[in-house]
Amino acid sequence: MDVRNCRGCGRLFNYLSGPSLCPNCIKDLDDKFQQVKAYIYDHKNASIQEVADDNEVSVQQLRQWVREEKLEFSEASLVGLSCEACGVMIRSGRFCKSCKDRLANSLGNMYQKPQETIKKDNRASGKGKMRFLDN
Repeated sequence: MDVRNCRGCGRLFNYLSGPSLCPNCIKDLDDKFQQVKAYIYDHKNASIQEVADDNEVSVQQLRQWVREEKLEFSEASLVGLSCEACGVMIRSGRFCKSCKDRLANSLGNMYQKPQETIKKDNRASGKGKMRFLDN
């Protein structure tokens, strides 16, 4: 059993997986997320700093939610994130569409059946026998 201190409140809790937050702090964070989501719906043109200030959430937390694809910057927004692979500006997530497609294709190719490169020699008549080369 893994016991840790919560990053949010400092209490001890049984850690299973994910962020080092106790169940109470995770619930509070989920409630904040729902509050931010409702605020963004009502205030479509609000900047990221305004959203953070009005909802008592850090800009870093908002960017994390965008990276996790829970939130997304609007089309008209001047703010964005950069793709971790190529650096192009994106609205949500970690990678742009072309980098996602390239990663998916490369992962898909890993599981393809390898093609046989060695062909069997039909001239070999006996298995396990010694063969000599003529000069």
